[in-house]
Amino acid sequence: MIDAYRKLWKNRAGVLEIETDAQLEQAIRIELKDELTHPRIRKPVAEKLAFAAERIGQSDLAETEKAQLLDLYKKIAAQLG
Repeated sequence: MIDAYRKLWKNRAGVLEIETDAQLEQAIRIELKDELTHPRIRKPVAEKLAFAAERIGQSDLAETEKAQLLDLYKKIAAQLG
């Protein structure tokens, strides 16, 4: 799953430092909560999930990788509420 995430976000800072599933989940959590954006312009979790789903769907990842990565995003989004 980590390799699929790295392929999806090739040029994103910090992606190469992700080595464990816990780090991967934390990176996705930060992305979904839009924590790296100024608080006044943050997007809701549902909108960030939709952006991620679109990017995953349009990627060159294998269908199984797409499904697994999207499931992980959905699981984490559900935890965030």
